[in-house]
Amino acid sequence: MTKPTLALIDDEASFIDGLKPFLEAEGFTVRTYRDGSSGLDGLLRQQPDLAIVDVKMPAMDGLTLVQRLRSTSNVPVIMLTSADDEIDEVVALRIGADDFIRKSASNRLIVQRVRAVLRRVHGPPPGAEEGAQPVINRGPLFLDPNRHLCEWGGRKVDLTVTEYLILAFLANRPGVVRNRDALMTAAYDDGTYVEDRTIDTHIKRIRRKFREVDGTFEAINTHYGIGYTFEVPTQRTVG
Repeated sequence: MTKPTLALIDDEASFIDGLKPFLEAEGFTVRTYRDGSSGLDGLLRQQPDLAIVDVKMPAMDGLTLVQRLRSTSNVPVIMLTSADDEIDEVVALRIGADDFIRKSASNRLIVQRVRAVLRRVHGPPPGAEEGAQPVINRGPLFLDPNRHLCEWGGRKVDLTVTEYLILAFLANRPGVVRNRDALMTAAYDDGTYVEDRTIDTHIKRIRRKFREVDGTFEAINTHYGIGYTFEVPTQRTVG
């Protein structure tokens, strides 16, 4: 079985030297880059299964790297943020990171989060479940979880792994209010704690991506103080 490949992008040599052998011992192939510019080039040239990207780097910071990466690729990204900079975490999610973790976290916790994101992308290991997952058809919305495919009125919408899981959970039962706790469980099934605003940020990004395809998109409704619903729109031409 092929080892998952990780790209580790950080300018701090001691951090890379400590984490890289630990990841390799856990069964990953690891490619390292010491600044954002070379990291972005490496990601675009040879896409890994997942990238771990530090926020603060020379040549190109991690937020700029992810923003540029998201224009062409949905490779899963975990961002490393400083211990006290919550702004970085909000921005990281807004521009398309799948998860974030404090840089002070232990190597073991980083591995757990890497495995959790990879499970969201590829599903459980072989033998853990049988059969393909059913597609979801809700009016103009088409979701095929087996191919990580999302279409709206026949036009492709590129979603990150976390965004896809949140949308699929909402669309699975149209009209049913899903509170933030339920959405957290659907998107972070490894028990990772995230704040309410994290879910809100993902919802904003999902809406924005759909409105790039259909400027009148209003299928995700906010129920203030409660949660969100997906509403199947009445039939019309999407454009």
